[in-house]
Amino acid sequence: MAVITLTTDWRNSDYYVGAVKGKILSRNMNTVVVDISHQIAPFNTMQAAFILRNCYYEFPKGTIHIVGVNSALTAKRSLLIVEKDEQYFLCSDSGFPGLAFPNQDIKVFRHELGKNEGNTFASLELFVDLAYKLISGMKPGEIANETSDFLFQVPIRPTIDTKLINGSVVYIDSFSNAITNISRDSFNRIGEGNAFEIFVQSNHYTINKISTSYNEVATGELLALFNSSDLLEIAISNGPASELLNLSINSTIRIKFSDKKVQNNLLLSGE
Repeated sequence: MAVITLTTDWRNSDYYVGAVKGKILSRNMNTVVVDISHQIAPFNTMQAAFILRNCYYEFPKGTIHIVGVNSALTAKRSLLIVEKDEQYFLCSDSGFPGLAFPNQDIKVFRHELGKNEGNTFASLELFVDLAYKLISGMKPGEIANETSDFLFQVPIRPTIDTKLINGSVVYIDSFSNAITNISRDSFNRIGEGNAFEIFVQSNHYTINKISTSYNEVATGELLALFNSSDLLEIAISNGPASELLNLSINSTIRIKFSDKKVQNNLLLSGE
């Protein structure tokens, strides 16, 4: 059974989502159409990449992901097919491959626009047409040319020094939890099981413990935990952390480690 996902900045108040779903189903009523998100900030390829990077692996092999963000095509910004783990991502050449899969093994193919293909709503015609060609069994190389010449951007990375990690907020979820770019692996590798302080908004708020759930502290208390993507998350139990702490994308989150060893703060992957 064919699966096509949609990740867009179209919101739900316009006709765009309905038009694309109708086009997909008119080709095959049995296609499964999955809405990943239509709430991406306008033209925010980085946000779309973050969301897809953290959920695509749950989909079956052969899934087609249409990325309808910053997707208007021109002669200078053509359509890319990104192949990763036997799944395919259709996007414009606006930085998505590197933002979604930094330092990972991917193949990228460029579809050169035909005479009548460069319209303002490419997701309705061209994206859907190429999706069904892939679903029919055609390989990306049969409908596009493999390339290494595409806009390459990478996510913002934390800076790491001896006993210090300077990270930033990269995503705020619907519960107002602030997800950072600090990974569990970096935390364990730099911290080596030592005591630490997490500084939120400079030195205004501090945390010295890693929780394992949102309810581990009392309602209204500040906490830090590693989420299902192994990224450090700043939250308030039963409260909107980003709103109350005035956190936004790129807000600084700093971790300073001491020389004192502690127990129960070194969380190994999978625990």
